[in-house]
Amino acid sequence: MRILFVATEGSPFAKSGGLGDVIGSLPYALNKQNVEVRVILPKYESMPSYYKEQLKKKCHMTVNLGWRNQYCGVEELEYKGIHYYFIDNEYYFKRPDHYGYYDDGERFAFFNHAVLKVLPQLDYCPQIIHAHDWHTGMLSVFLKAHYAHIPFYKDMKTIFTIHNLKYQGLFPRSILEDLLHLSQDYFTADKLEFYGQINSMKAGLVYSDLITTVSKTYAQEIKYPFFGEKLDPILNARKESLYGIVNGIDDQDYNPRTDQSIYVNYAECRKKKCENKLNLQQALGLPVRKDVPMLAMITRLVEQKGVDLLIHIFEELMEEDIQFVLLGTGERYYEDYFKHMMAKYPHKVVSNILFDENMSRKIYAGSDLFLMPSRFEPCGLSQLIALRYGTIPIVRETGGLKDTVLSYNTSTGEGNGFSFANYNAHDFLYTIRRALNIYKNPKTWDDIFLNALRSDFSWEHSSKEYLELYQNLINESRP
Repeated sequence: MRILFVATEGSPFAKSGGLGDVIGSLPYALNKQNVEVRVILPKYESMPSYYKEQLKKKCHMTVNLGWRNQYCGVEELEYKGIHYYFIDNEYYFKRPDHYGYYDDGERFAFFNHAVLKVLPQLDYCPQIIHAHDWHTGMLSVFLKAHYAHIPFYKDMKTIFTIHNLKYQGLFPRSILEDLLHLSQDYFTADKLEFYGQINSMKAGLVYSDLITTVSKTYAQEIKYPFFGEKLDPILNARKESLYGIVNGIDDQDYNPRTDQSIYVNYAECRKKKCENKLNLQQALGLPVRKDVPMLAMITRLVEQKGVDLLIHIFEELMEEDIQFVLLGTGERYYEDYFKHMMAKYPHKVVSNILFDENMSRKIYAGSDLFLMPSRFEPCGLSQLIALRYGTIPIVRETGGLKDTVLSYNTSTGEGNGFSFANYNAHDFLYTIRRALNIYKNPKTWDDIFLNALRSDFSWEHSSKEYLELYQNLINESRP
């Protein structure tokens, strides 16, 4: 089985969020299922030089975008048994950041065109192209509109994965003919038109053979207006082709037994985990206390992540005997608030307004509770990493958080975390206080700790679900 992943980031070559983690780990899990997965990414300026030095030139050509004839180079690297191809164009990709430029519509139109045009030069004919998020939404349109009549492409199928429906890639109508090579016939409500603009995410939803998203609950939620970001009518129209498959994590990379970034390696031993807390307290300038529960939040400081709920109850939370550690950046208001709280409560609060992968692992290993009160969460990886390190998540029951965190039941002893349903600050505070009360009982906390560590969110199960989807799609296309 031959599957081509197309995305705009993939760890360790390029990563700005959860998409990079998925593209960095799912192909390897599928490879173990005897699927030949190859991956195409842009060649960004930010790619670590260690990998750039290993790239081999595969081919080059020009790609037409309206009146533009743009250079397109293809470079190749085999990494952990997976073939990676990188689309090289310095005008579009030799920039400090991956996204956020005035010409993103042009940059990713080029990338989608380039992926399809270079395929015959790669000695590889995929049965399925698996595209990820809005940046690759046009790929299915281009395949059907520009390439399907060519024998090389005629049997290819497409799957489009929604990683976050909120980000859709909206561009002016003028790009339709100029950049996309599509007639005005495509500018209709059942095709690409979206409130007077072109919608790249909608393109992927309308034209791909199958649609997936990153948890079963989110696949249901996005059919309703609150979560559907005005695309719920399309998603309901295509509900028979929509599947939810929860993301996994690389359980070898995130492994407290072997992680070199943490202070003390541990397995099912809470005493050794506690040594990480003591070291972290010392490093952050907090009182070094074994008995005090440490609460952590590693997040983008944006409304989606429920930061406003935490702010609403923060002063009440400070009445408890706790320590709070934050790591993340985002909206200025939130950053300033947590800096102020650190100044006001210097012996209880540390606000690290930055992102540091090494420090994040120390916090996962050293903290006792992990806060994730998201307004919505397609899947979420932070709660999965927290569970892997035996740090107990407190989450709102939405999207992937609902699918992966089971609230602790004192009667049965089941559960790997704590959760609340309503997007309400005092429901959140009540749940935190419930967890803090249970924390005072070491035997019960040991049980929750072990439940968390034994939660299995590796890619093994999810990759089998993808495999089944691929197989069914290939079988449908056979005469």
